[in-house]
Amino acid sequence: MQCKKSRTALATEPNRRRFALQEEGKFHGSGHHHGKSKQKAPWPAPAAGPVAVPPPAIPPPSQGEENAPDPTVFDVLDFGAKGDGSTDDTKAFQAAWAAACKVEASVLNVPAEFVFLVGPISFSGPYCQHNIVFQLDGTIVAPTSASHWGSGLLQWLEFTKLVGLTIKGSGTIDGNGAVWWQSSPNDDDPLDDQSKLIVPLNATVALKPPIPISSSLGGKMPSIKPTALRFYGSFNVTVTGITIQNSPQCHLKFDNCVGVSVYNFSVSSPGDSPNTDGIHLQNSKDVLIRSSNLACGDDCVSIQTGCTNVYIHNINCGPGHGISIGGLGRDNTKACVSNITVRDIIMQNTMNGVRIKTWQGGSGSVQGVQFSNIQVSEVQLPIVIDQYYCDKAKCKNQTAAVALSGINYENEEPTVKPCTLHAATTCRVLIHSGSYTHPRSLRSNAYSSGSRRATRFREKMILAEYSDVAIEGEED
Repeated sequence: MQCKKSRTALATEPNRRRFALQEEGKFHGSGHHHGKSKQKAPWPAPAAGPVAVPPPAIPPPSQGEENAPDPTVFDVLDFGAKGDGSTDDTKAFQAAWAAACKVEASVLNVPAEFVFLVGPISFSGPYCQHNIVFQLDGTIVAPTSASHWGSGLLQWLEFTKLVGLTIKGSGTIDGNGAVWWQSSPNDDDPLDDQSKLIVPLNATVALKPPIPISSSLGGKMPSIKPTALRFYGSFNVTVTGITIQNSPQCHLKFDNCVGVSVYNFSVSSPGDSPNTDGIHLQNSKDVLIRSSNLACGDDCVSIQTGCTNVYIHNINCGPGHGISIGGLGRDNTKACVSNITVRDIIMQNTMNGVRIKTWQGGSGSVQGVQFSNIQVSEVQLPIVIDQYYCDKAKCKNQTAAVALSGINYENEEPTVKPCTLHAATTCRVLIHSGSYTHPRSLRSNAYSSGSRRATRFREKMILAEYSDVAIEGEED
């Protein structure tokens, strides 16, 4: 028995024929007609695909939107700074810092072509966000009125407990140090007597007439002189591009910092400005100082106790007192310094070249110091190792001392064989003759307990013999 087609199938088959005829334009109705049939319009062809509709045009930003400030940039002018060199802009800098401190990777902008008078100020953490940039393109000057300084402050501009801070730009920090120097005597370091210079320094301070004490200065400056720029307890700090000049005392100081980078940096102060170290390091590690020009009245770089992993290279030093480790162990304290590299240095008209100085009575050690390619010109004492450092006419003889080991000089300069030195014991350090030449004879100038003897060499090296430590060489 043949299965009957379902109603659905019966209904579907004529429909298929109908749609096929419609597609060909031949459908004239279901009945049979005699005569002409009425032409029907063909069905429209299906579209080839979806038609892309262009997005609506975005209207250009309004002028106000174009000029909208970057929310991460905080310009001191927007916080009330005048930048005329005479108005006190300290509060404006404080307000700008307070705002920038809250935003990670923010920029505090000190614009070019302005001079900002700023008093003692602390840009402090530890609650600030990381990676703040202090963009210094203008000039910051210190006040010359004693009323700003109270009884004396140890620093002028201070950054504390920050992470990832960068100070960069083409600007200048000017400490107006001349108002401090004239009332401050030079230090008492016997090795820093300027009369020993082969080429006298410019007597900048001595030749200037005394600055009158007037109402504009507000009285005599305090005896405690501030460091121009100090970093304390900070991590990953960078200083680049800027100049610090005429600091009352040290120009740039890092204390208890880890991860320090200083490059393309300049210090500029007279060679006779007292105690104006270029860069001062203490209790800091992982420090890189490179590609910088340091001219000052004291050590171009001073490395103090607690420093390790310090790398200094490509530095122009002078005028100044050279690059020093110490003095260490003062007042019977313990001092530790290790892993110091100083290379590719040019020294012009400095009192010393590279120097290690320790006080008798101290303890601790200096280990792993490498000096290489130190080029000197018109330098009185290219190499100094002084374990009887003292700032008084008579030094007390003590048996304890900071131990020195692994001190090396290489590359066209004298080479000191590693030896542990104690001021109260006998130890021989050999300085070999190298290719280093000098237009004059050189002499040693290190101090010992009761006696000092210096022997001159002709255009070669230093020969010095102390009662406690002997340094030998061969004369031509």
